[in-house]
Amino acid sequence: MENASPPRILIVGLDRYGMRACVRLGLDTTVICGAASWDEGHIAIPDEVTVLRVDDHTSPEAVLMALDRAGLTGRAFDAVYTTDEDSLVMVGLLARHLGLPFTAPEVAVRFRDKSVQKREIRAAGIATAGAEVIEDVHDVAAIDRLPFERAVLKPVAGAATERTSVVTSAAELHRRSGEYRRQATPQRTFVLEQFVRGEEWIADGVLYEGELLFCALGRYGDPCLTAVDTGKPLHFRHFDPSVDGWAHDRALPVIKASLEALGLRDGMFHLELFHDPDTGTLTFGECAARRGGALVQEVVQAKFNVDLAQCAVQVALGRRPELDVKIRPAVVGGAYLTAGAGLLLDCPSAAEIAALPGVEFVRIERPVGEYAPEVAGTGQRIGQFMVMADSAEELQDRFAEVWDWFRTRLVVVPDGLKGRELRELQHVLRPGARFGDALWQ
Repeated sequence: MENASPPRILIVGLDRYGMRACVRLGLDTTVICGAASWDEGHIAIPDEVTVLRVDDHTSPEAVLMALDRAGLTGRAFDAVYTTDEDSLVMVGLLARHLGLPFTAPEVAVRFRDKSVQKREIRAAGIATAGAEVIEDVHDVAAIDRLPFERAVLKPVAGAATERTSVVTSAAELHRRSGEYRRQATPQRTFVLEQFVRGEEWIADGVLYEGELLFCALGRYGDPCLTAVDTGKPLHFRHFDPSVDGWAHDRALPVIKASLEALGLRDGMFHLELFHDPDTGTLTFGECAARRGGALVQEVVQAKFNVDLAQCAVQVALGRRPELDVKIRPAVVGGAYLTAGAGLLLDCPSAAEIAALPGVEFVRIERPVGEYAPEVAGTGQRIGQFMVMADSAEELQDRFAEVWDWFRTRLVVVPDGLKGRELRELQHVLRPGARFGDALWQ
């Protein structure tokens, strides 16, 4: 009908590609924006989108109050959508309250709670790590031995590898507990998981009414935990279904069985597997009921011509996404731009980096003048870039070239310098300028 109103959708949390998809689809879009996201100002909000600002977009109370203040209660929306990891369960509850389709909260819990997730995967007969819950990581005095020879300590509902570390003894666990206690970390419930070796593979795809419509399979250059522990920039690439068909043949049955075990029938997923190159076995790692972070959206679209965000919005509206998969023969990958802890004074622009060989896209995320903390998770970086190459080896070489070029042009005042060291640094930052002791006459 020509005069019919466009569908109305509520987005919880800022999602640049989700908002773009809504605008392109002509939807009447309202976005819930938390105070931290607003203050950061990193994600641009289209003019066509209505913004409701709240203190905390993960809080059902804050969201419901904002909707009521705006007169958007009752049947004000046709769909609700989020790609925010911390909001998944809340949005499931919100959707049920508003009478809208979305991942049911009990299903969302299986994707948020690492211990519940692995319990369901193990019950389905799929190989995965053993796991034991620590109810309060601030108090582990009663634990005198680890359940595994080598264990991974992580928040039970964490994300981006934050506060994730390998522990090999009860004494090491106690030291980590004391560190978190001194930091007064808000996350208290943790899980100890059995350490799994191997390459870390990733799968990003689209589900509609239980059918797997699309799945992009790839791998991290180094497992996420290794990248965080060593301070190396995270990087990844997606496999080509024809060149790497063996990997798809091996992984797809595990992926489908895992999604079925967790109960996801509609929406996006980002699943991680560990591949043992010696035996060919796959071990389930984790799975999120959203599209992947980093540059997954961009790399998948560049390699396969699939807009994951637009697919997610269409599924939220109850529409079957119409995919036009076109596989680009180039090897496509994404990588982080990082620096040590310190005050960022200057860095190359996106345009300068994009001019380097093979670089297709760049996003600089941390503004000059901001303090860059020590890398403690895969969510911390200065920026990201996407590269295309003719082979996996060439891709890795181009990553290294960009990292080396970027590092030599990065200006950071390192964390922890003494006054003498800072004075010496002035000669580098301001050649010819005089900063130091002086005598009159």
